[in-house]
Amino acid sequence: MDFDVTDLNVRLRTIRIRELALAIFVAFVITLVLSLLFPVLENDGDLIVMPFLILLLLFFAWALRGTYGLKNNFSKILESDNRREIFYIFLINILFAFIFVAIISNLDIFINFVYPENMPAPDLLPEVMEPSSLLFDILSSIIIAPVLEELLFRGVLFNRLKIRIGIIPAMLLSSGIFAIGHEFGGIISAFVFGICMCIIYLKTDNILMTMSIHFLNNLVAVFIDASGLEQHLFQLPLAPIVLLLSILSGLLILLYIIDNFRSYRAG
Repeated sequence: MDFDVTDLNVRLRTIRIRELALAIFVAFVITLVLSLLFPVLENDGDLIVMPFLILLLLFFAWALRGTYGLKNNFSKILESDNRREIFYIFLINILFAFIFVAIISNLDIFINFVYPENMPAPDLLPEVMEPSSLLFDILSSIIIAPVLEELLFRGVLFNRLKIRIGIIPAMLLSSGIFAIGHEFGGIISAFVFGICMCIIYLKTDNILMTMSIHFLNNLVAVFIDASGLEQHLFQLPLAPIVLLLSILSGLLILLYIIDNFRSYRAG
């Protein structure tokens, strides 16, 4: 990283992958030591992750210290055109994220209609979220993840890869790595989401834009999970509607990505 650069957006682009890798390694070692010193951390699968995440946030705070531009970046996300794009990309991505469960649930409804004696698929039944798990989801998924993952995958990984292998390959590779960290059923939607975030970031050079979309996405996802709304979304009469909206959103995302990919190739 280049500490002579004082513009936040430019400084972010100077953070090298090897510097980030070293920070991840150091954070992992410190977290491991803390788990040995405080067994309560090791006994709680959620709690043990927090020191690691906080240490990575501290790395970025240190790497970006002394820069300016945060206020300007924030003011830009409030501009009408940017607000519309944030909401549009958030909406089509959150709806597309339902497609895997929507397909399974509609298939299950169809099978149950043909064979009434058939039992509902177990993985579609609602789960009760413990208060501690909800608190962890709020801290990690809604507050930390949008900031940390955007800095890591778009701010560093995508920025550095596009210099070495080109814009489109960098989008695909960084989004693929981003998707690996998600649940099996959400890997495809996370991959597509990652590509959209790369496009937004490339268009605006404003990491707060992607953080805003990521925040809204995770906020709604945690709310649906915690409230049990998923149980109603994927049952009659809403299940077919959700499936149609998911398919439509997937088509809109595909058009959005293709349109931007063409402009990158032309450029």
